[in-house]
Amino acid sequence: MARRRQPEEPVNRERWLVSYADFITLLFAFFVVMYSISSVNEGKYKVISEALIGVFANADRALQPIPVGDERPRTVTPAKPLVKDSEQIDAGIAQAANDPLKSIADDISAAFGDLISSNQMTVRGNELWVEIELNSSLLFGSGDAMPSDIAFNIIDKVAAILKPFDNPIHVEGFTDDRPIRTAQYPTNWELSSARSASIVRMLAMQGVNPGRLASVGYGEFQPVANNATAEGRARNRRVVLVVSRNLDIRRSLTGTGTTNAKPDAALKRAGTQTAPTPIKSPGRESAVNSPSPALIR
Repeated sequence: MARRRQPEEPVNRERWLVSYADFITLLFAFFVVMYSISSVNEGKYKVISEALIGVFANADRALQPIPVGDERPRTVTPAKPLVKDSEQIDAGIAQAANDPLKSIADDISAAFGDLISSNQMTVRGNELWVEIELNSSLLFGSGDAMPSDIAFNIIDKVAAILKPFDNPIHVEGFTDDRPIRTAQYPTNWELSSARSASIVRMLAMQGVNPGRLASVGYGEFQPVANNATAEGRARNRRVVLVVSRNLDIRRSLTGTGTTNAKPDAALKRAGTQTAPTPIKSPGRESAVNSPSPALIR
């Protein structure tokens, strides 16, 4: 029995349309790209043409050669300074006269001449900060951070001088090397920190902006005299009020302490920077304005 022959599939004679459609699509894309390249940005063309016209139209610029070698300058007259020397001197004198650090140092020296002459207070400074050093025996009892009556009188006068200015202030507390072991002050760290914090609170109570203030205690680890003698230990028991020119200097000083700090180039920054104004809340405002029982005797 003969096998059936499979029917032959008809030949698709329209397959060329697929290739033709692809060709037309590619040709359309080609013309789009060519059109986009040939389009000219009139604004950019105008700017470039004006620049070229200005260059080639200037005969001096186009023809004059570039000076090379030992060509003499066209003029030997020296350039005039923008600011005259006399104006610079006057500005320096005015700035020195209005320097808040100098004003604070002069006012403190005038107000506490008797304490300075008796070596119970020392006022010193430089172009970056002013130090007001007080003997701890003037302010506190032995091994205590409770301010005395004399302390209130002294800090009241100091606060009145510091209040009009915006310079940042930090108070440093120091002790001698004799150990202290009480329930309130286990070490000299706590005692020195409590004494500096008491002075800061007293300044704030007298109207000095609390945003300018900071306190730090160094204990017995930054002495200025030998602790082997009673006189040296008395010198080491001190409280120092440091008025800085700006906040950056105050941060640098609190990290090292003014005992070891030097007014080097890294700290020299011009201008007085205003301390930030603290955000007052109703609950805390009454607490700041009202005297603390610990500070009233």
